[in-house]
Amino acid sequence: MPHVIIKMVEGRTEEQKRALADALASAVTASLGCGEDLVSVAIEDVRDEDWMASVYVPDIRQRSGTMYRMPGYGPED
Repeated sequence: MPHVIIKMVEGRTEEQKRALADALASAVTASLGCGEDLVSVAIEDVRDEDWMASVYVPDIRQRSGTMYRMPGYGPED
């Protein structure tokens, strides 16, 4: 029962978020071989000025051991 949490800078429309959730559910289903009814997707909007403190440091830098794809930016960018 995969649950995907996406954190992204605010500003996307509800239509874009639904399309992303559908695409992610399809990708998870294809990659893991599970039914799409088992996949859930949550999207959390984050203010741009809060990104480093609220997402980058706690979710990316401090949890690097759980990351399977690192971003191409860092705090100094």
